[in-house]
Amino acid sequence: MFVGFDYGTSNCAIGVMNDMNTGVNLLPLDQGRAFMTSTLYAIERELICEYVGQHIPNKQIQEDYLHIRRGLLSQAQKVRIDEDIRANEQSLFFGNEAFEQYLEMPSEGYFIKSPKSFLGASGLRPAFVHFFEDIVTAMMLGIKQRAEQKLQHEISHTVIGRPVNFQGFNAEKSNQQALDILTTSAHRAGFKSVEFLFEPLAAGLDFETKLDTDKTVLVVDIGGGTSDCAMVRMGPGYRNKEDRSPDFLGHTGERVGGNDLDIQLAGKEFMPLFGMKSPLKNGHQMPTQFFWDAVSTNDAGAQAEFNSQQTENTLIKLLSDTTEPALLQRFINLRDDKQNHQIVRSAEQGKIALSDKYIEQVDLSYVEPTLSCDITRNQFAQAIERPLEKMTKLMSEAVKQAGSKPDLIYMTGGSAKSLAIQQAVRDKFGDIEVVDGDHFGSVAAGLTLWAKKIFS
Repeated sequence: MFVGFDYGTSNCAIGVMNDMNTGVNLLPLDQGRAFMTSTLYAIERELICEYVGQHIPNKQIQEDYLHIRRGLLSQAQKVRIDEDIRANEQSLFFGNEAFEQYLEMPSEGYFIKSPKSFLGASGLRPAFVHFFEDIVTAMMLGIKQRAEQKLQHEISHTVIGRPVNFQGFNAEKSNQQALDILTTSAHRAGFKSVEFLFEPLAAGLDFETKLDTDKTVLVVDIGGGTSDCAMVRMGPGYRNKEDRSPDFLGHTGERVGGNDLDIQLAGKEFMPLFGMKSPLKNGHQMPTQFFWDAVSTNDAGAQAEFNSQQTENTLIKLLSDTTEPALLQRFINLRDDKQNHQIVRSAEQGKIALSDKYIEQVDLSYVEPTLSCDITRNQFAQAIERPLEKMTKLMSEAVKQAGSKPDLIYMTGGSAKSLAIQQAVRDKFGDIEVVDGDHFGSVAAGLTLWAKKIFS
């Protein structure tokens, strides 16, 4: 059986088509919901490798994995003994369960959100590449098992969505590294055939089923980790063609997405509550890099720096130098309690709320009782100016590559719901019609349509 697999930065989804061709159905993956947040929580980091080794369905691939990871698997066994973790105790959690475990015990265990953001990172040592292989494999195993339980059928073939570029620089090398990780992980998870399709093209294929006339469409997919644009000829005159490559007139993409909007909002609006703008006693300004490292949860280097001993030592020194020690102590407490992921999640929730209201009071009482922050649509728009400018440049470049203007613009991806983004698109392109699409399901649906075309 074949499926479309949207292994997204923010959410994951799997789409299937029944034999009657009545359309794409997204399978419930997470407590009855079709979209599972891209999160993993492990009681101990070493147990991720153990989980993978225990659940690889193909015996030969499993044996090879157990051999190359034998050292890490021995460490996992030692961790179980040292921490008194029973063999039958659940050690890994995915999706909403992973968030619940993290929120309950943020200072314990290992939590990762949006691992797809790290796959194309430059300069990853082999050990880190292997670690991300294990994280992605574990997530894919969990998702595939849930899908197969729902279908009561083995899934063997899949089309997985990919951004145009996983990173904004050194793109070719970064893209290959990320695709290698995804391919290796998918095979270990039990997929026998794996193909990839650009995510904006997948979203376009889904939208094409709704067109009754041929058009040139600028597809704008603002995902959690990347923004991707594609200029595509589509409609009834194109949809049944076997080779669609001549219809794809231009495509662009960069590692800037919804997560970056959340990070900018958290940094500019929340971090001043933690001392980021506090002057020092000598009249100088507080160094700000620590605060940006804290909220840059999609940057492995920033997270390593934030959690380093050097950062701890510097913060202790600054505590006696700042004119507002209570605010910096609040930041130190946040760091000690590993609540930085929660801060960025609060920014994301505030962003979502501002799609329906002008002002939102964001609750930060998990850091300190009664702590909150009011944010308005104007503040949000100002906070995201830099990433938003990058997004609109990608749109312009895709149009330039095509050499013609689009007949309409199709907006998809979770962050495309933002009124600030939609307004920026209208300001950029004037009178061209903007269609607000299925923000979360279009990529998975398009991937499923493509899987049917190539695997049937």
